[in-house]
Amino acid sequence: MPKATTQQSQWEVTTNQRLADAGRRRGGARAAVVALLDEQSCALSAYEIEDLLAERERAAGRASIYRILEELEELGVVSKVELGQGQARYEAIRPDHHHHHLVCDGCGAVIAFDDEPLERAVHSISKRVDFAVEGHEIVLRGLCADCR
Repeated sequence: MPKATTQQSQWEVTTNQRLADAGRRRGGARAAVVALLDEQSCALSAYEIEDLLAERERAAGRASIYRILEELEELGVVSKVELGQGQARYEAIRPDHHHHHLVCDGCGAVIAFDDEPLERAVHSISKRVDFAVEGHEIVLRGLCADCR
């Protein structure tokens, strides 16, 4: 696997290698989506990705963005997060970082959070009910400070 450069994180290097191994060319739109997702700390919708790419003067069509996100999900490097509101969001899967989401029912803001006691509780529950948890997503809904 290629070494990460100062411009590329390990996630981006791994993602590009998996794309190459799957026979996918590193096209301009695909590279732009991968680079954008690499910079994010939380999930984005395809619409948000489209808008951010346009701001960077690297516009990509929504259909292309969805196709790229689907490819990345199939390769196991992106997670599709269903937070309600009828819109999926996507984020990089990083083995060294796991978080959950707060969703504001007023404005739709999505806020990432991590909580070690919550992770310990999930682990404790899985042991207590003898269930091998392979993944989990916790979404808390309510109103952000601006909407209260």
